Amino acid sequence: MEIFERQIANSFVIETVNLSEATVTEAMQFKKILDLDIELGFRAIIIDLTNCNSLDSAFIGVLVVILKKMLKLNGSLKIVKPGLFSTSLLTLTGTLERFEMYESVDEAKNSVSANPIVVEDFRDVGLDHLALAQ
Repeated sequence: MEIFERQIANSFVIETVNLSEATVTEAMQFKKILDLDIELGFRAIIIDLTNCNSLDSAFIGVLVVILKKMLKLNGSLKIVKPGLFSTSLLTLTGTLERFEMYESVDEAKNSVSANPIVVEDFRDVGLDHLALAQ
């Protein structure tokens, strides 16, 4: 199993984090993945943290940076049910209320379906080789 898994559905992307502890070691790699999602034209990103029990400050920082980028693009970043410790940390730092939080991936997906976002064609951002690989 990959530590980060991507699923593309309709006009949004779901990024699943398969780590019990998400730390600075993985934070920059995950940021690159999310930056690529944005570059590909996705304006709705769901991050599934169901398997994550712990997020360190660097990983939370990546989520905040990506949220700010998405808001500037009139997009959305949705977080699915981080572990109990992570939820406590997000609450303690005052970060929780910044994110759209959901109990399940289906709940997050339904919130996107209610407000569909059109994804730009891959070729519009000069990534033809990625479109062909899909």
